[in-house]
Amino acid sequence: MSEPSKVPAADQTLAILAHLAAQRGPVPAATIAHALGLPRSTVYHLLAVMQERGFVVHLPEERRYGLGIAAFELSSGFSRQQPLARLGRPLVAALVDRLGESGHLAVLHGRDVLYLVEERAPRRPSLVTDVGVRLPAHLTATGRAMLAELPPAQLRALYPDRAAFESRHPAPEPNAAEWTYGRLRRVLADVRVRGSAHEDGEVTLGFASVGAAVVDHLGWPAAAIAVTFAAERVDDDAQAVIAASVSDAATELSRRISGARS
Repeated sequence: MSEPSKVPAADQTLAILAHLAAQRGPVPAATIAHALGLPRSTVYHLLAVMQERGFVVHLPEERRYGLGIAAFELSSGFSRQQPLARLGRPLVAALVDRLGESGHLAVLHGRDVLYLVEERAPRRPSLVTDVGVRLPAHLTATGRAMLAELPPAQLRALYPDRAAFESRHPAPEPNAAEWTYGRLRRVLADVRVRGSAHEDGEVTLGFASVGAAVVDHLGWPAAAIAVTFAAERVDDDAQAVIAASVSDAATELSRRISGARS
């Protein structure tokens, strides 16, 4: 029998965060209290503090709590300490060798993607997706692949209004830079149908990317792998080959981190 914690509030806080991390979406405070055997008053007090610090978000209309941006930052901190990069780099390198196009591995960091691995193909230009660079997640193939795996409530918490959307430059087609939550949902629905995420010219004009999510054992997006290429050189058939290869690499990395992906 384990000894009682000498710092019960810290133990209870970590238990709540671990419980939220194991759920597919936000849950009511009463459910948390019941699952952990804690008084409701204690759970509400701890959730209030965690909400102030950004570790949880409260969804008042649903009366539920989910993980906040600070929790994503913790997971990104873990990623920066190399486990994902070490496991993913050989897969990205093999992908680049096979396709002859540059590839990268990224994780979510709030509403951004943070690049952990960048492998440039021979005789291909350098890209903005270098290690340590952050870009708006909704504009990138890696970001869209990961956002498509989030529950709707979590996605809405990340993008509460138009101010949450950034653009790097005016896109070629009319009104393309005008992002809304509704447009993001349509883009992510297309990602789920295709099984991979695509972007064309929204990060760098003239270049397109295809990405796929890497999921953990709970089905949450731990990272994403993508390949970037000059859009004019790659036709639809070649893009389909790239998408299949990227998805295979993401599936293998999911397996390596004990992810459950069919």
